[in-house]
Amino acid sequence: MRDIVITLVIFGLLPVAVWRPWVGVMLWAWVSLMAPHRFAWGFAYDMPFAAAIAGATLVGLFLTRDRVHIPVTPMTVLLLLLPVWMTVTLGFALEQEQAYPRWISVMKVFLFAFVTMAVLHDKKRIDWLIWVIVISVGYFGVKGGLFTIATGGGFKVYGPPGDTYISDNNAISVALVMVMPLMYYLVVTSTSRLVSIGLMLAMVLSGAAVLGSQSRGAFLAIIAGCAFLLLKSGKKLLVGLVAIVALPVAIISMPNSWKDRMRTIETYESDASSMGRINAWKMAINLANDRPLVGGGFEMYSRNTFIRYAPDPEDVHAAHSIYFQMLGEHGYMGLGLFLLVLIFAWRTAAQLIQKSHERADWRWAAEMARAIQVSLVGFCVGGAFINIAYWDLEYYEIALLVIATRLLSEGAEQTVAQAAAEAAEPHQSGMV
Repeated sequence: MRDIVITLVIFGLLPVAVWRPWVGVMLWAWVSLMAPHRFAWGFAYDMPFAAAIAGATLVGLFLTRDRVHIPVTPMTVLLLLLPVWMTVTLGFALEQEQAYPRWISVMKVFLFAFVTMAVLHDKKRIDWLIWVIVISVGYFGVKGGLFTIATGGGFKVYGPPGDTYISDNNAISVALVMVMPLMYYLVVTSTSRLVSIGLMLAMVLSGAAVLGSQSRGAFLAIIAGCAFLLLKSGKKLLVGLVAIVALPVAIISMPNSWKDRMRTIETYESDASSMGRINAWKMAINLANDRPLVGGGFEMYSRNTFIRYAPDPEDVHAAHSIYFQMLGEHGYMGLGLFLLVLIFAWRTAAQLIQKSHERADWRWAAEMARAIQVSLVGFCVGGAFINIAYWDLEYYEIALLVIATRLLSEGAEQTVAQAAAEAAEPHQSGMV
């Protein structure tokens, strides 16, 4: 039954995606973030839904009468240079056979970031995309939070089944840390009290799911995110009181096994998992020093690579860090571009907040930019310990910042033009 429902929903909306490509963007976000077909047990599990959605949406770009436009800004140029450089490093990849499929997957992420910028042109569609993101990832927060409470935190919370970016406990926990600020944005901009209450409950359950994941990186990320949310929130006293009361209570409620795992943050030298990551990080540094421009390419985590570059060649691990992932796979140039993208995303959000202060009707843009800044803090802190450098959400958030900046700029131009027209009217009347 699940297979039939999922298939009917997706294929039923494909013609709409051709007519209105922004619908294809929503469908792509849902499938890429939530992977709903992975909850089916039959023919839908391996159906190429993503390819069908991509095809319909790209065809729609050429057929639609809607506006299709990507603004050329320093942010969009940097975002384009990053996948271009990844394409260059593909030609020098140590593991060519494994690298190409990963390159295809990553290029789709960047492609739809640009498609999102091209077809979303108003606040309503921005909010719809944020709702799709929140529901797609927040589902695992609500489900995982209820599971954590029901089991007393004795078992780990995981993401969607199958091979996705956020399947394991570490990745889904950081994903939830990133999505919770977007939930908060919907709370402060919603006109429905019932919706706001539901979102607040989802935030609480998502916080419980993060703790229930038993991820040490996400634990650090949620602390950093809460601290920054306190700094950025207009209701500092309320947010501060909630954080001061709720977080210690939640931590005390967790079982001793959870507390013992968190204590290994201080004693990482005796933890095999931590030392395995450090071994992979040193391997990435050694590889980048040997191949500073191009690194080892996608999927270079093979035994041969570790024999050549790792201190312990027998302990083969993925990078377990967005920074060492970019350094090892794409060299210092790739890491530099990646960091510049993050820095410019932060600056774009800060400029959006500053410009939005000039108009009361643009408060939503400032709230969204603050939420994305908090989300980026979670990504930068939590991502230091997991491989999510290519996950879609970060790039959706950058696209949202670019779109909101464009809308604000166009709104300011319209205001100036309208004021000039109104000023000219009395003069024209006098001439008549």
